[in-house]
Amino acid sequence: MEVRRIRSEGPLFSNFLIGLREGLEASLVVGILVAYLVRTGRRDLLRFVWTGVALAVAVSLAAGAALTFGPRGLSFEAQEAIGGSLSIVAVAFVTWMIVWMARTSRSLKSELESRLSSATAAGSWAVVAMAALAVGREGLETALFLWAAGQAADSGTAPIVGATLGIAVAIVLGVLV
Repeated sequence: MEVRRIRSEGPLFSNFLIGLREGLEASLVVGILVAYLVRTGRRDLLRFVWTGVALAVAVSLAAGAALTFGPRGLSFEAQEAIGGSLSIVAVAFVTWMIVWMARTSRSLKSELESRLSSATAAGSWAVVAMAALAVGREGLETALFLWAAGQAADSGTAPIVGATLGIAVAIVLGVLV
């Protein structure tokens, strides 16, 4: 009984941390976009930012579903090849994220504001696309990381519960910030 509890808490906590980290990154991006529009008196465009965020969430959920349910009809060898390839992609994402953050962490806010300024000049759909791309990157990373973690630990619903709790905490912290 005790061994089973420990095994299920590991994926719960690790996926909580994945959800929290990716959710905080997405919350930071959304916060910067919203603050910029409010500060520049463009509140009328906030709904387009939220539309982009909703689109990014939908695409991320669809990607997670495709990763989870797509390979089920394939042979064992094909599933292993997909799993191995996507694990390499996940490592590449993490490495790229570390390098990207090291280079752009100081200029992230100004870079996002500059892109949003260009998007507002181009029109409301450019704002939707900009928000969807900015948040969607985090969502797709989350889907890939959670899928890889779920494949590594066959522990039922613990990974999804942990990730959901992490994302929920990130949203609350994002709103508070």
